[in-house]
Amino acid sequence: MSLKEKSWAVAEDVARMAGVSRSAVSRTFTPGASVSAKTRARVLEAARTLNYHVDINARNTIQGRSNFVGVVTSALASPFRAQLLTPIAHHLGTRGMLPILMNADDPDQIGYALHVLLSYRIAGVIMTSGAPPLALAREYLDRHVPVAMINRAAELEGADLVNSDNAAGGALAARALFDSGALRFAFIGPQATHHGARQRCEGFLAGLANCGVRRARVTVCNTTIVSYEAGQLAARELLAGGNVPDGVFCATDMIALGFMDEARRAFNLRIPEDVRVVGFDDIQHASLDSYRLSTIAQNTDALAQGAVDLLAERIGDFSRPTQARVISVSFVRRATTG
Repeated sequence: MSLKEKSWAVAEDVARMAGVSRSAVSRTFTPGASVSAKTRARVLEAARTLNYHVDINARNTIQGRSNFVGVVTSALASPFRAQLLTPIAHHLGTRGMLPILMNADDPDQIGYALHVLLSYRIAGVIMTSGAPPLALAREYLDRHVPVAMINRAAELEGADLVNSDNAAGGALAARALFDSGALRFAFIGPQATHHGARQRCEGFLAGLANCGVRRARVTVCNTTIVSYEAGQLAARELLAGGNVPDGVFCATDMIALGFMDEARRAFNLRIPEDVRVVGFDDIQHASLDSYRLSTIAQNTDALAQGAVDLLAERIGDFSRPTQARVISVSFVRRATTG
C-alpha cells in the first residue's frame, strides 16, 4: 500500500523519508531517550511533512505499560478540585505522561473505573481527597500499579502521600481570629469523617489553647458534607441560640461562603464587625468583592508536583519504602478578619 492510500503515516514511513532506522524514530519520540541532534532534526522534519503521530496503543503493547496516569477524584464541581486538577495535568505533561480523569462520585462506577484504567495499562494512579475508599487503591497496588494520594490519611503501605499542613493551617486560623478580637470561637466542618478537616480542627483547637483560650469557649459544629449548603446549615445551627460565636473557622472556603451568606441574610449579622470568619483553600471565589474572605491558602501547584514526583519515583522502583510529603500553607488576610 502506498503512503497516499494510508489513513495514517507510520514510523517506517518517517524512517524511510528521514533516512534513519525505525529505532531512531522511536527514540526521537521517547522522552529521555538518547538520539543525536542531527538525527532528531531529520526525524522531526520528516514527521511534520508526513503529519506523523506516535501510535500510543502500539507502544503500550510493546512496553507492557502506557504513559497514561489515572486521576481518580470526586466532587468535580468543587472549585478547589478544579484548581488542583490543572497543575496535576501540567506536571504529568512535563514528564511525558497523560491524565485519564475518572469521577468517583458514583459508588456503582468504582469497579468500572478500575477495569477501564487497567485496560489502558496505566503507569500509575493519583487519588485526591474525597476520592473512593482505600480499597480501590489497594486493588491497584496489588496489581503493581503505583499510587500517589493527595490530602488523604496515611493508612496504606505502598501508597505515597502528599498532604497540606492542615494542622498548621488550623493554628494560623486560630491566631488570626484571636488577634482580630474574637472571644467565642467555632469550627465548622466534617472533622468526624474527613481526614483534612479533622487535622484542621485539631490544629485550630491547639492554636486557641496556645492563645490561652479555654476549650469551653469553642464550639465544634460537625457537618456531614463539604459544601456551600453545609455552611448555611451550620450558620442556622450556631447563630439561632445564645452565646453566638464571633470567631468562626471553616474547614473549606465553600463552607465559609455559605456561612457568611446565611449569617447576613437570615441573622442580619455584619462581617467582620459581628462575626469574623476564616476559610481554608483560597479558591477564586474567596477574593470576590462580595466575600473578601480571609483564608488559609493551599499550594495546589506544590501538591500536584509532589504527587507526580512521588509517582514517577515509584514507577522507577515499585518496592521502595512509602514516602510522605507535607506542603506548607499560608494565611491570606482579607476583610473578614478586620
